[in-house]
Amino acid sequence: MLVAIHQPNYAPWIGYFRKIARASHFVFLDDAAFSKGGVINRVRILDGGEPAWLTVPAKPSLGTPIAAVVAGQSDWPKRHLSRLYNTYRGAAAFSRIWPDVERLYDAVSAERLAAANRRIIEDICAFLEIETVFHNASEFATAQTGDDRLIALVQAVPGATGYLSGQGGRKYQDETKFAAAGLSLDYSDYDPVPYPQTSPGFTPGLSILDAAFNLGWDGAAALVTGDIGSN
Repeated sequence: MLVAIHQPNYAPWIGYFRKIARASHFVFLDDAAFSKGGVINRVRILDGGEPAWLTVPAKPSLGTPIAAVVAGQSDWPKRHLSRLYNTYRGAAAFSRIWPDVERLYDAVSAERLAAANRRIIEDICAFLEIETVFHNASEFATAQTGDDRLIALVQAVPGATGYLSGQGGRKYQDETKFAAAGLSLDYSDYDPVPYPQTSPGFTPGLSILDAAFNLGWDGAAALVTGDIGSN
């Protein structure tokens, strides 16, 4: 039973959902420090044929935990919904998924960024028929750092047998620590697979909402699972 761990990103890309889908349990690292210029409060979409940031305004002080970050605009869900409508209303699957996206954003709590991101991710997983169980890292009493913290979080999930890391973890994780703890260490794999978008060519790394607007939830789910193309 694999456990994956990641910061609660905003409406993230397909690879993020690939990682969720491969795990039995997924832990949102909501007590990590907010990183300015990252993807906790923003994601790229295809706007007017060009990649553009969809950003939740937030200017927390240095070191603020993600769970404590407050959005700078109380009406950002409404603003983002309007932008998504104007950007994707001509997409092939727009009419099929728009009611779901509208309900999703209407239900988002606008104040706390981590809670909003988790709600969006969980709702999208439901549309994709991903049944992974979710947790917040802040729920667990773990004081370790680095690999020791990851191991402690995995061990806090009853029945866990291994950790599912992102590819970047190969550069710094000590595999012997996981083995000594009796845990397997696996790495998530996702190579972007081209799909029809609202402009010629293909732009990888966009929010999964881009794939959903163009392919529907079923098509986006096939990208996540690898049923479209090869990974």
